Amino acid sequence: MTKPTVRIPSLLAATALGLASMSAHANANEEAVKAQLQDYKATMQTFGKTLKGELQAAMKEGGPMAAVQICNERAPEIAADLSEESGFTLRRTSLKPRATEPTDWERAVMQDFEKRKADGTPIDEIAWHEVKKVDGEKQLRFMKAIGTEGVCLNCHGQDVDPKLKAEIDRLYPDDQATGYAKGDIRGAFSITAELDD
Repeated sequence: MTKPTVRIPSLLAATALGLASMSAHANANEEAVKAQLQDYKATMQTFGKTLKGELQAAMKEGGPMAAVQICNERAPEIAADLSEESGFTLRRTSLKPRATEPTDWERAVMQDFEKRKADGTPIDEIAWHEVKKVDGEKQLRFMKAIGTEGVCLNCHGQDVDPKLKAEIDRLYPDDQATGYAKGDIRGAFSITAELDD
């Protein structure tokens, strides 16, 4: 009676091929995430530079009263234009929002940012990303902390000029974005899009 041939080498080879294929797919996925994160960061930097340039010009022209108008009108327009150009959803939000309430996941990430800052991580190094399936679509979510600089305190500080505060309250009736000190986390950029595999 002949014994059945057990093809262990073939089985091992098939397993090895399968693992190699899984590893190649994982590496490709990592590369896709890395590439898309670079695009996110470039979009975020474009937003920051564009808005900062317009705010600086407004501050020279008409001081903080002019700057708050730029934030109110131009910041949403710049974000919308860049979102349309890139195909990403670009937002700025905060635990104490002026205009854009955070989603539940954005709030949780920003609470973690506060813990990381308290543990000594410099603000410019505080960022986060994840790949998540949302409504059957694989999304790459990214957030980056925004620090409070000296100039920000004109509109976001603990001692805002009363006339300016009245204008902020007129433009943003539900404003919570004051009381900050230099070096605080004022909020975060949030970018999401479908992940390109």
